[in-house]
Amino acid sequence: MDLQEFRDQVVDVPPLALVLVNLIPLAGVVWLGWDVGGLLLLYWAENLIIGASALVKMLSKAPIAGLFTGAFFVIHYGGFCAVHGMLILAMTGTGDAQQLMDFEQSWPFVFVFLELLYNVAAFAYQNAPRWWDVAFAALLASHGISLVVNYFVRDERSGANVVRSMGSPYGRIILLHFTLILGGFATIALGSPLAMLLLLVVLKTGVDLVFHLREHNKARAAATLERLP
Repeated sequence: MDLQEFRDQVVDVPPLALVLVNLIPLAGVVWLGWDVGGLLLLYWAENLIIGASALVKMLSKAPIAGLFTGAFFVIHYGGFCAVHGMLILAMTGTGDAQQLMDFEQSWPFVFVFLELLYNVAAFAYQNAPRWWDVAFAALLASHGISLVVNYFVRDERSGANVVRSMGSPYGRIILLHFTLILGGFATIALGSPLAMLLLLVVLKTGVDLVFHLREHNKARAAATLERLP
């Protein structure tokens, strides 16, 4: 088996893993009593995994340029995710979110954004429902599989660049979580019925799959063009 045949055989693994992993929260909703807050916190935490994946791509593509661009990305994206997480916590009434608003800065300069992100992540984890960490670990594994298979084995890396890798997580957050937050408001307004919670899981899985296929189709096309003589 040559390298191209191997690449063709593994290409369908990441979408399958994505769908299976995104179905895990269904168990949380049906059997563990997860509410809309638990779901949205899980989907928010997934943004941290996606950001880490983007950072790996930047550093592996251009270690020097990726180091400086990655440092900016960590600060900016970290602050972006922190504010987003605070919005979800406040919207869903998870724990005493007011204490996050009142924190006293102890990290210097722009590192305050990372301090805020750390506080939000720690607070979210402390208030997460049962088995939430198992679902998070499954999402981490799914994105890890996608990174290895698509970026390295399928060689999307050859058509990538640092700037595109840095910007890729933002579009997903804005569109997907705007949709989920609207759905979350509707779910809260209706008293978090089971049907609405299940609909949120299915909606998120579908949007994720569309994003995944579109992103990697474009990346593979760019990599193919890069390899042309």
